Amino acid sequence: MQLSITGKRWLLTIHLIFSAIMLGNMVTFLILSITAAGTGSEQLVGSCYQIMHVLSKTSVRASTIGTLVSGILLSIWTKWGLFKFYWIIVKEILTALLLFLNLWGMYAWTMNTLAGFESNMNQLDMYMFHIDLWTGIVIQILSLLFIFVISVFKPWGMRKATK
Repeated sequence: MQLSITGKRWLLTIHLIFSAIMLGNMVTFLILSITAAGTGSEQLVGSCYQIMHVLSKTSVRASTIGTLVSGILLSIWTKWGLFKFYWIIVKEILTALLLFLNLWGMYAWTMNTLAGFESNMNQLDMYMFHIDLWTGIVIQILSLLFIFVISVFKPWGMRKATK
């Protein structure tokens, strides 16, 4: 099934909105984690962790699922296909990584960090939770930026047909 040009534009718009929300979530996480690491206010640190945890349960999950579904539909319903081009396959692999990080990782890391903060966990354990969170945030931001770049430039071309 091929979409009309108007249908394709609407689906692409939806995909771009969900993708932008994903990137916005991770930039928000980055800002909140920098704030939590750099402030002396325990109330502000707790608020940052609570906000990140709420986002991990809501907006992060919704934007990830929305991006995944709209991306698959775009691939299937347009000339691009799911496996015709190397750049799409790379996007699919990175999206699978982001799906895991967003649906499981960010939730678990923010929950652990928030629970550790609320139970006055020792500094070393809190530091380790924060490192896990930072790692997830940085991987996601870099992956999303790379996905955006290859979506625009479409490198590597079409896969050769197998016999």
